Amino acid sequence: MTTPLITSGSFLTLHYRLSGPAGDVVNTFNAAPATLTLGTGELAPAVEARLIGLAEGTHTTLELAAGEAFGPRSPDMQQWLARQALDDLGGAGETFEVGEVVKFPTPDGNGEFAGVILDFRSDDKGDAVLFDFNHPLAGQPVTFEVQVIGVL
Repeated sequence: MTTPLITSGSFLTLHYRLSGPAGDVVNTFNAAPATLTLGTGELAPAVEARLIGLAEGTHTTLELAAGEAFGPRSPDMQQWLARQALDDLGGAGETFEVGEVVKFPTPDGNGEFAGVILDFRSDDKGDAVLFDFNHPLAGQPVTFEVQVIGVL
């Protein structure tokens, strides 16, 4: 019997670690393995491309160049948001700090995305918070360690 290889559309069970210069961003090695279908956008396209052709049972570490995995950092992804918007999302009365990660629902309500607080402003336009919505590893080299447990 031949060992299954990962192809586009494969259903996978795997452990993986994504890390950048500052350390791990995602690490499933100390928890339950991840299950996903390749090609559905659960992993970045460049990361998925590196999985194609790997055999079940493979444990390897791959290096992706700065910006390859999650694109370049974009100044357009830094946006001011009225403090009232945080209050409306359930943050009324909460205190926030620079560097804190805040999760927001997607417009369709079926998912979420995160932003990192960069700054606060209070002026005649009201209170506002500057968020960075870039992926934490955007513009950085990424180390991708993977252990392929199962391929269907």
